[in-house]
Amino acid sequence: MIKKNVLPKTFLWGGATAANQYEGAWNLDGKKASTADMMTGGTHIIPRRITKKLEQGTYYPSHEAVDFYHHYEEDIRLFAEMGFKCFRMSIAWSRIFPNADDKTPNEEGLKFYDKVFAELKKYNIEPIVTISHYEAPFALTEKYNGWASREAIDFYVNYCEAIFTRYRNLVKYWITFNEINSLLVPAGAYLEGALLVDDSGLFNNTNVDSTQIRLQALHHQFVASAKAVQLGHEINPDFKIGCMINYSCGYASTCKPEDMVIALRQDQINNMLCGDVQVLGEYPAFAKRQFEEKNIKINMAEGDEEILKKGCVDFYTFSYYKSHVVGTRPEGDETQGNVFGGFKNPYLKANDWGWQIDPVGLRYVLNHVYDRYRIPIMIVENGLGAVDVVETDGTINDDYRINFIKDHIEQMKEAVYDGVDLIGYTAWGCIDLVSASTGEMKKRYGFIYVDKDNDGKGTLKRSKKKSFYWYKKVIESNGEELS
Repeated sequence: MIKKNVLPKTFLWGGATAANQYEGAWNLDGKKASTADMMTGGTHIIPRRITKKLEQGTYYPSHEAVDFYHHYEEDIRLFAEMGFKCFRMSIAWSRIFPNADDKTPNEEGLKFYDKVFAELKKYNIEPIVTISHYEAPFALTEKYNGWASREAIDFYVNYCEAIFTRYRNLVKYWITFNEINSLLVPAGAYLEGALLVDDSGLFNNTNVDSTQIRLQALHHQFVASAKAVQLGHEINPDFKIGCMINYSCGYASTCKPEDMVIALRQDQINNMLCGDVQVLGEYPAFAKRQFEEKNIKINMAEGDEEILKKGCVDFYTFSYYKSHVVGTRPEGDETQGNVFGGFKNPYLKANDWGWQIDPVGLRYVLNHVYDRYRIPIMIVENGLGAVDVVETDGTINDDYRINFIKDHIEQMKEAVYDGVDLIGYTAWGCIDLVSASTGEMKKRYGFIYVDKDNDGKGTLKRSKKKSFYWYKKVIESNGEELS
């Protein structure tokens, strides 16, 4: 049973977005193409493609997205009306360093975020800034093969120095990489690693990708993250710098001991490898065997291990949308998910895109993570992608979204009562934005509706859903009023 008033008064309630799915203005004021800007539209049936050159007549959703670039004042005002204590956002790297290897930052890009942070400060909303969120300058991919090149580390640190210095008195919380562990799977090669793709333009094509390349790219990101932590603390000792994991919660399909070992190993490699390196400052012991079995050899430069040890993060964040089943194949088909997938769980329902809904799994994950790391935790992505219907009177009655988030908040509170040091919750896509996985607008997460469709048509008008008013009550009551 949940204890009353279990959340601290300082708890950070808010919402989360990413520049490439939200900002638009892809080529304005000195910005150049990012990796996301080369991804076409798609659906959950027709996959997105990655093009090496922009194709005339092809729709690229991130180019306009939902145009936060020109609506930031309106949107932040709406966030403030909901009572946001914090707002997780990302900075578009290619808006600050358009070619990645530029010597000096783009002043016009810096000025845009000056305005955004000033607006947030006006409403006492704490920014939580993701430095790299599935969006690197496309020039990094073209010229260097993204994070496969060690040169990316210096470009990233140069970028960090520019934004840490510029916003040292405006931003306290930073996250180095979004869902860094997505580089473990082929879908993350381009999305997270900015690695080259071949002419097919498909995420899972392996002609120019390999586990070896992805894990080497991941190592470069580990070093970059650790260097950023050290640099950030030098620039402002009050900075809090965190990691971000796409948490893949996989249950054993049976109580067969071999299935339990499969679940253990998936948890280790999918979730704990990146957490251990960034929180504990070293590769975990289990990684040696897993790398040997896959014939992976990480090329470490002299001093890398010391850098990792000195650059441990201050807090741990993760995304949580669903769970799945691993091990002996149970009856039923595979389930869909956020990068990682598995088998269907007969005890769970799924959303319209096949992601299984498991609020209790959130409590399990929070306890599991905190037991291992014992540092403050934030849930920085959690939400329900669904098709919303605008009624004739303009209302949007998204009770399904309210129920989803309510059930997860209840389990979140149970975890806090269990003893987990949870300091914040930011619902994903607090305003409708472009889906990263499918490029759709139809797959909506927001408390705020944006008038735009899958083909890029619409007025971009913002309107409040039923969940807007519900979440406002949740925040006002610090999570006590959930009905």
